[in-house]
Amino acid sequence: MEQLLQRSRFVVIIGVVSLLVSSVAAFAWAGVNAINAVALILASYGQDNHIAIVLVQVIDSVLIASVLLVSAVSVYEIFIERLNLPSGMVAHNLYELKGKLSSIVVLVMALKFLEHLVEWKEASETLLYAVAIATVSGVLIALSYLGSKDQP
Repeated sequence: MEQLLQRSRFVVIIGVVSLLVSSVAAFAWAGVNAINAVALILASYGQDNHIAIVLVQVIDSVLIASVLLVSAVSVYEIFIERLNLPSGMVAHNLYELKGKLSSIVVLVMALKFLEHLVEWKEASETLLYAVAIATVSGVLIALSYLGSKDQP
């Protein structure tokens, strides 16, 4: 039974491969977004009002791709074996991974708010959007902080 349980950890390879494939696709998506941003900047000689939105979308797509990559690498390291990678790229336990993911989710939400702010149409809608993002961000930051205090 012990051997079976020890070897069962390799089932996580399915998730790691899925995250890696998704990460590659997301980085390709980020590349397409970057090409579209450059094309818009060049075509409008930097005068288009949507340039800021397109550039924020590039950052957003890179962050999402990075989340997928960090998740894949971290899950591999947590369940399979240690990797020789920069410390910022790897979480060494599930609490650390949750903290990294929470931080990136907060950044993505902030970028989405900036995108919404540029397209501002109604003040009350924008205010409610900001309150919702601030609430979720605050909860994620608090949970990340409190979760890290519980760890040795």
